[in-house]
Amino acid sequence: MKSEIADAIRLKHCPVALFWSKEKPHGAMQFQEGKWGCVMWLAIHAAKGKTAVSDAKTFGCVGGGVGLGFGNQYKNFPGGEEGFCYFLSRGNEKRDGGSELAQKIKPFLRDEAYGNFLHGERYIKYPELVSKFIKNLPITEIPQLYVVFKPLSAIDLKKEKPQSIILFVNPDQLSALVVLANYGRESNENVIIPYAAGCQTIG
Repeated sequence: MKSEIADAIRLKHCPVALFWSKEKPHGAMQFQEGKWGCVMWLAIHAAKGKTAVSDAKTFGCVGGGVGLGFGNQYKNFPGGEEGFCYFLSRGNEKRDGGSELAQKIKPFLRDEAYGNFLHGERYIKYPELVSKFIKNLPITEIPQLYVVFKPLSAIDLKKEKPQSIILFVNPDQLSALVVLANYGRESNENVIIPYAAGCQTIG
């Protein structure tokens, strides 16, 4: 499948199609079960011309699992959803049982992840605001087994139905896409940037 938009704005990397599948594509790059990984790596892999895939056991991190449509994975975060709310804000160090839990999971974490678990990533000011953030997410469970990232040029529309198309752009290309999104519409609010992790905004 060819993208005239990609040609017009001269993309450096090929557009990526994200779609759902019952079957795992042969030879697709996939994280190991239970191992940490960033969903954005899967998207970049496809932008460089190769196929990548994820399922309910290989999505890399809980935020990625939520973003790709594998349900509320925050419940599986150490300390549950509350533990995640503290992790994304001020950290679990002063939360009841937080320091003890941190010691239990320390052998399984990279140093940076351990520090963030204790002291917080500080993306959102308070745990209560993180809880509201989670409640406002369109958490869903996809109807298929796999989420596939594939170069748009390799998509067969007779067999594959893209759920979204991902374009990696520079600021100038982004401004062109904003103009295009408003080209044939009556209103002038056709582009939004909802707050979420990168992996949650691409699916």
